[in-house]
Amino acid sequence: MQALMLAAGMGKRLGRFTKNSTKCMVNVNGKTLIEYAIEALVKCGIQKFIIVVGYKSEILKNYIKEKFPKEKLNGMEIEFIENTIFDKTNNIYSLYLARKELEKDDTILLESDLIFKGKIIQQMISSPEKNLAAVSHYENWMDGTCTLLDENDSITGMVSKENFSWQKTDLYYKTVNIYKFSSDFSKKYYIPFLEAYQKTFGMNEYYEQVLRIISYLQPNILKGFKVSSDDWYEIDDAADLAIAENKFATTKEKLKLFEKRFGGFWRFPKLKDYCYLVNPYFPPESMVEEMKSNFSILLDQYPSGAYQNSILAGKIFNIAPENIVVGNGAAELISSAMQQISGKIVIPYPTFNEYPERLPNAEIVELKTDFSYTAADVFQKAKDVKASTVLLINPDNPSGNFLKKDEVLSLCRNLREINCNLVFDESFIDFSEKEIRYTLLDENILFENPNLTVIKSLSKSYGVPSLRLGVLANSDSGYVQKIKKANAIWNINSFAEYFMQIFTKYSKYYETACDKIARERKRFSEELSKIAGIKVYKSQANFLLCELQGKISATNLTQKLLDEYNIFIKDLSHKKCFENGKFIRLAVKSEQDDNEFLEVLRKIKFFEQ
Repeated sequence: MQALMLAAGMGKRLGRFTKNSTKCMVNVNGKTLIEYAIEALVKCGIQKFIIVVGYKSEILKNYIKEKFPKEKLNGMEIEFIENTIFDKTNNIYSLYLARKELEKDDTILLESDLIFKGKIIQQMISSPEKNLAAVSHYENWMDGTCTLLDENDSITGMVSKENFSWQKTDLYYKTVNIYKFSSDFSKKYYIPFLEAYQKTFGMNEYYEQVLRIISYLQPNILKGFKVSSDDWYEIDDAADLAIAENKFATTKEKLKLFEKRFGGFWRFPKLKDYCYLVNPYFPPESMVEEMKSNFSILLDQYPSGAYQNSILAGKIFNIAPENIVVGNGAAELISSAMQQISGKIVIPYPTFNEYPERLPNAEIVELKTDFSYTAADVFQKAKDVKASTVLLINPDNPSGNFLKKDEVLSLCRNLREINCNLVFDESFIDFSEKEIRYTLLDENILFENPNLTVIKSLSKSYGVPSLRLGVLANSDSGYVQKIKKANAIWNINSFAEYFMQIFTKYSKYYETACDKIARERKRFSEELSKIAGIKVYKSQANFLLCELQGKISATNLTQKLLDEYNIFIKDLSHKKCFENGKFIRLAVKSEQDDNEFLEVLRKIKFFEQ
């Protein structure tokens, strides 16, 4: 068995990563793609490795000779075929140049922009099937040639980009671009068709087009070899490279990379996210369908400016547009609002880091807590230090601590008497138990309390984090205008605007969704508390603060869950007040998801580390 790699291309989409070297010399977690490939081939007992080179060929050849002296190749020979017109041709011509080699032996054909686990090649070699194409069930991040398989996994067709249908993706299997061809298949079918196709259509084509014809004429000759999408990745650009680094990192590095992403986990469809906080019960399917039905018009239309969006937000909360501003998520409003604060600001700790990190002109005074505090505690601290502002996140993040409405309004009045403002973040307040649920986004409350600013993330509570929606309200229209001017005039997109426009039609669904979260939080908390080694703190948010009481650390548990179960949780070890490394935060999700997570946690021996 031999292997053949097509590595003549320029890899233009990778930009700076291929400016001075070839595509297969791109580095993923400290090792180049060609290193991964050669090591896998050697381990699989491949006797000869042919590489079709072109762009920066001398650099690649010298690199391979330096990295892989004979003693490292375990008898495997490496030969090069030069594509001197690589800049005018495509991979069909590179493969054509290697046609005589294909005739000599059974061949593993692979492309140079792949990172993959060696077991794919080992299993393909071991398979009794003579001609195979490695394929993975289609996922939304995939791009390129897709195949159709029959009940025996024979490839019955290859789907071109022109014939691709989003309605049929359940039937599609994406080619991994690793193949096993018998020499007999190459001689009788592939090479003759390859030569004829190239003669007809030219050298700037793709070899998959030849396979498409063969699979159509001889549907049982090439079979699909199903592999997990976790075991490979194709690297076409810098974004792909970042994802490949995530997928193929060591457990420790993978965790660091995920923590740096701050989202975008749709690129990792098998990941179960218990870190980021979102409402799993809203929006309802009927609202989603309404959004979908307007997709085309929203896509090609400009959104309205800030004032019109203030009208929409004002309609939801019954607040005049001059007293409310819409932000690109609460994060944008937090940044703008914190810029306005000077003097001393009291913040109960631990807290949401976005606030203290956006305070360039204020002196932070920490109110240290044991994850529980009262309005009286907050007021006393503000009074003692002569604070100009108090920040109150309610329910607090990450503790889940909750102050009732009368307590907060009393605090606001008391702070007004000492000329102190209150910034009240109620991003999680809608998840509190129905009997104590409330909002301060109320015109009467705002005007009765001119020292009150309310911030709310709609992305979290309304279940639409991708739309990036948040609001800020204050009775002082001049102050609100300052915040509006600090933000871009088109700071939210048309989809977010339309969501606000239609929200009130679905407000009853929203109330029901929040009730479901409150019930599930209670149930989830009770079940977690039954697991030896986990202490659960009381919460009114859609998350639970948990303390690990066994030997396992929060970081080790987070790594274990990610590596073994594809579950991502919030490790609080790097946050202030959690220096002992024993605290995690868990999102509350649907009952089904939470039950699956509970089953995983019950398997972990928290005291045996």
